[in-house]
Formats: sequence, structure tokens, C-alpha cells
Amino acid sequence: TSDMGPRNHTAVSEFLLLGLTDDPALQPLIFSLFLSMYLVTVLGNLLIILVVSSDPRLHTPMYFFLCNLSFNDICLSTTTVPKMLQNIHTQDQSVTYTGCLSQACFVIIFALMENCLLAVMAYDRYVAICHPLRYTVIMNPRLCVLLVLVSLPMSMVDGLLQSLMVLRLSFCTDLEVPHFFCELAQVIKLACSDTLVDNILIYVAICIFAGVPLSGIVFSYAHIVSSVLRMPSAEGKHKAFSTCGSHLCVVSLYYGTGLGVYISSVVNDSPRKTAVASVMYSVVPQMLNPFIYSLRNRDMKKALKNLMGKLASFL
Repeated sequence: TSDMGPRNHTAVSEFLLLGLTDDPALQPLIFSLFLSMYLVTVLGNLLIILVVSSDPRLHTPMYFFLCNLSFNDICLSTTTVPKMLQNIHTQDQSVTYTGCLSQACFVIIFALMENCLLAVMAYDRYVAICHPLRYTVIMNPRLCVLLVLVSLPMSMVDGLLQSLMVLRLSFCTDLEVPHFFCELAQVIKLACSDTLVDNILIYVAICIFAGVPLSGIVFSYAHIVSSVLRMPSAEGKHKAFSTCGSHLCVVSLYYGTGLGVYISSVVNDSPRKTAVASVMYSVVPQMLNPFIYSLRNRDMKKALKNLMGKLASFL
């Protein structure tokens, strides 16, 4: 790609992913760090799915949603990290035009799915704590499956719509994406044609798919807190808060890091620093979720011990 003359979008064959740093000495460190984070993410989340499916006592709405979250976390990490590892390993930063748009599309789908699942989990905790007697009636298996199934097509439609809107843009000479994956906003910045519609679409999608779930989470927790504070016994309060503790940690981590990245991109004019910051929401929460849920949760610990016991006797 030495001959980078002006091109229109029909001739764009590839983008260059600049990654997190130019320093060749740091590449092996970044490679091993991301490889280990990826392996921990995949194994940790697979373990949660395995533990929940192997223990009938965990066949409840809360753990059904947790399994979906774990599966989604594996998908989100798999969309970004392996390509980055491949680029470092082969010392080739290129990504095809189609590959770049596909990656951007999948990142949007799984990130939106994460928002929806976190909101659904907050609703589940709200019903469990504010309407405990009607919990099994309200959170019936049909509703649980429906909530997940509705989230998926909505995420997919938005991901496809945003990616397809990029197809009408024309790109010029500078095709370097200052990131370790094809983030849609960064790709749009490289276009020479008018990107107003694309940018409006991104903001609308963020308002709907991050704003609405987040409002749902805040609404649920406002009710949960007022309900818990009215409980007479300290033990009841503690039990109610402990069932929400893991979810609150995950929500704070995901939205907190996302907000941090957004603020850093506004304050920083260096896209590289923003790329480093975005590792915080695109890789770290997915890796930590299994630990947050398994370490804070008595039922999970018990089920994990049982599973280990079974495996040990089997081996």
C-alpha cells in the first residue's frame, strides 16, 4: 500500500489497524498480555456456563441471564482480540475493507447486547426484591427467553444499519485506524464524504441502546434500594443487597469504563490514548465478570465445588 493516491470507496481494499503502540519493543508484552486476558475471558465465562448448566439449583432466571451474558462476553472479546493478536504476530496491520466493516458490525451487536442483558438482569433483581411473592409468576421461563430473544434482533438491526451506512462513504488517502479494532466512529472519521448522517445515527443509537437500558437499571435500583431500606431485619437487608452486589459491580465496571473512554476521547486529542482507554470497556469487563459473579456468590461457589468434585472423581 505504498501507492496511497486519492481513492474513492470502490477501490478501498484495506484499512490499517495501528494498534495500541508503535514501539516494536512493547509488541511482545502487549501480545502476551492480551493473549492471557483473552484466554482468561473465554475459560472463565465458559466455566460459568458449565457450572450453571450442570447444577439444577442454578436453573433460575438470574443464572439464565448470567449464562447469556457470559456467552455474549466471549463473543465480544472474540470479535476484537484474536485479530489484534494475529496482526501483532504477523507484523501486518492490514485488515480488509469487508473484514473491518464486519468487525465494526459485530462489536456494535455484542456491545448493545451487553447493555440489554445488564438491563434485563436489573429488572430480574427488581422483581425478586420488590415483588418476591410473584417472582416465579412474573419471571416465567417464557418471559426470560423472550427478553433475550427481543434484545438480539434489536442489536443486530442496529449493528447492520450502522455498518451498511458506511458503505455509501468514500475514503481518501489516509486509511489508518488509530485503534486495535475497527471501531465504527474511528472508521467514519477517515471518510472524505459527508458523514453527518452516520454520526447522527451513532448518537441516536447510543441514546437508545445505552440510554434506555441504563435508565432501566437506575429505575430498578432506585426501587430496590427503597424496598430494601423498608425491610425490618438487618439480615434481610444484607441478603437483598448481596444478591444485587455482583450485578451492581458488573454494571459499574461496564458503564464506568465506557463513560471514562468517552470522556478521555473528548479531553484527549490523541486517538492512541483513547484506544488504550477503550481496552477498559472492550476487554476488561468481559474478563472480570466471571470472577465478580463466582467470588461474590455463595451458590456459584457451591456449584463450582460440586462440579470440581465431580470432575475429580471422574478423572
